[in-house]
Amino acid sequence: MSTTSTRVETGPGPVARQLARRIRGRYLSPLVSLALFVVLFGALVSRYDFASPTQVFLNLLVDNAYLVVLAVGMTFVILTGGIDLSVGSVVALSTVIVATTLRAGWPLPLAVAAVLLVGPLLGLVMGLIIEYFDVQPFIVTLAGMFLARGLCYVISVDTLPIKDPVLRAIGLNYVYLYEGEFIRWTVLIAAVVVAVAAYVLHQTRFGRTVYAVGGNRQSTQLMGLDASRVRVSVYAISGLCASLAGLLLAVQKLSGYSLNGVGLELDAIAAAVVGGVLLSGGVGFVLGSVIGVLVLGTIQTFVTAENLDSYWTRIMTGVLLLVFVLVQRLAMRKPR
Repeated sequence: MSTTSTRVETGPGPVARQLARRIRGRYLSPLVSLALFVVLFGALVSRYDFASPTQVFLNLLVDNAYLVVLAVGMTFVILTGGIDLSVGSVVALSTVIVATTLRAGWPLPLAVAAVLLVGPLLGLVMGLIIEYFDVQPFIVTLAGMFLARGLCYVISVDTLPIKDPVLRAIGLNYVYLYEGEFIRWTVLIAAVVVAVAAYVLHQTRFGRTVYAVGGNRQSTQLMGLDASRVRVSVYAISGLCASLAGLLLAVQKLSGYSLNGVGLELDAIAAAVVGGVLLSGGVGFVLGSVIGVLVLGTIQTFVTAENLDSYWTRIMTGVLLLVFVLVQRLAMRKPR
């Protein structure tokens, strides 16, 4: 007569363990960022008792629409394990080009096409150098940053006003939602960019390859995926987003200026990291980067409302960036 013993599991089941691992890995940093935004925004609204908290939130989107688009492009690059330091200068170059061409009498569609061509072209060249000459992205994009900023100064060192009626209408007119709450057209353009980017990253073969290249490039090549093409393409996408962000900034300011966008590349990187995009690649979401932009925007609003010096924004952003890098490090550490 034989006896059998049954082992009873008292801990969490395999589904729960898998969910916990996913939350600990890919979703922890975005969830922390979202919670931080809710806390910061709640503190801001309760401290100053705004008449319309909804409009305060919408104003964050209005003021940072160009940064949302820039962070989307940066997300593609960082997901492959790269970095793009040229985007702030490309933003400035875009504002100068659109203002200069319009002043020279170019039709608006041609001026916009010229702007949207410059960024992707520069990004494509940088991507090809990075991929086929095996040069570090930091060095190549740093050279691209100097090149784009230098071209700004060559074209003009003065502020160039934009008088085109269509761009002025886009920049000045409101889009009313309900009961007097409003946004601007730049927010709608940024929302379309976010939606397209999210679809590409999560619903297409190209997007899955982007994640695969950032996760393990060698394995990606063994699976027969074109890692080289994807790695070059993300820099062109980042350049396109930078050009579009420059257009949105030009519409917002109704001018072009060679000193626009100084340090903006660091804001885009910070927004992506705070939003949960892993600097080593392979982990992150477009919506996480949008949350990161909202966090930075809330900090800026808080500093402005408190009438503090602008450098406090940089200090608080630096502290947050260090905290989220540590959060990512802990999240990616394998449990013993």
